[in-house]
Amino acid sequence: MQDILQAAKPVAQARERTLKAVGKQIRKNLVLYAMFLLPVLYFIVFHYIPMFGNLMAFEDYNAFQGFFGSPWAGTKHFEAFLGDPYFWKLVRNTLLLNVYSLIFFFPAPILFSLLLNELRQRLFKRFVQTITYIPHFLSTVVVVGIIVNLLSHDGLINQLIAFFGGEKISFLMKPDWFRFIYVSSEVWQGVGWGTIIYLAALTAIDPQLYEAATLDGAGRWKQVRHVTLPGIQPIITIMFLLTLGQILSVGFEKILLLYNGATYETGDVIQTFIYRRGLLDSDFSFASAVGIFQSLLVFTLIVTANKISKKLSETSLW
Repeated sequence: MQDILQAAKPVAQARERTLKAVGKQIRKNLVLYAMFLLPVLYFIVFHYIPMFGNLMAFEDYNAFQGFFGSPWAGTKHFEAFLGDPYFWKLVRNTLLLNVYSLIFFFPAPILFSLLLNELRQRLFKRFVQTITYIPHFLSTVVVVGIIVNLLSHDGLINQLIAFFGGEKISFLMKPDWFRFIYVSSEVWQGVGWGTIIYLAALTAIDPQLYEAATLDGAGRWKQVRHVTLPGIQPIITIMFLLTLGQILSVGFEKILLLYNGATYETGDVIQTFIYRRGLLDSDFSFASAVGIFQSLLVFTLIVTANKISKKLSETSLW
């Protein structure tokens, strides 16, 4: 017995020293841990605890019976969604909006940061940066209000069209215009803010590489092509993968405020469908099943893209 106690004593002492060291670190960095606490609580309360609600997707959920009292439904709601004639239209609209955003919005901050990097007048450069940052801080409601005022039948754009002899266009009532309006507003609102990361990446490029390229006779375009773009390529890859993670989570608030019955053909996406079925129609089980389907699709997409990126460029999220 004494031998066992003697053998356990060093382990207990090591554990005590570890606890003291941890306690000392917490007391030393108490302010930092306090700042870290709020984001952790946010994710726990609003992201992890609500995951328990996914149980509704496999039940015929009844609010009065609760999670454990509602009858089990299995995969009935998943089968109903996959068999719904509206399913492919929702997936098509969601994917098209995101593909257009990838094509036009994703490269926009890269190009803009490259242009800003070429400016030599620092005061003008900061002025341009500030002006382009401002739309990011506008709420979605304000942005949609601006869009509606500009594109309504009696808005500024139609007044200009009528002034030059053209016929007014009901932009907000035509399905063909919805994707263009949404993507262009996303570019306007986010391009300035997106340049922050790329400008920070540009400052990390060794200036000696530019000097060497200049001595070799490379002009500005060749320097951008052979020095700048390869220098920020890992950041571009990481941002692309993060963007893919949100490929089915298009701007729900903006779409909800912009679309109407006339633009459902191109504007109705998975998230707005979940909103209508889950909150307006109180079909919580069906809406939960659609949400899980969307999450699984995004998870599969980002894992696949991450593996491809790791093989091709050795840059990945994990």
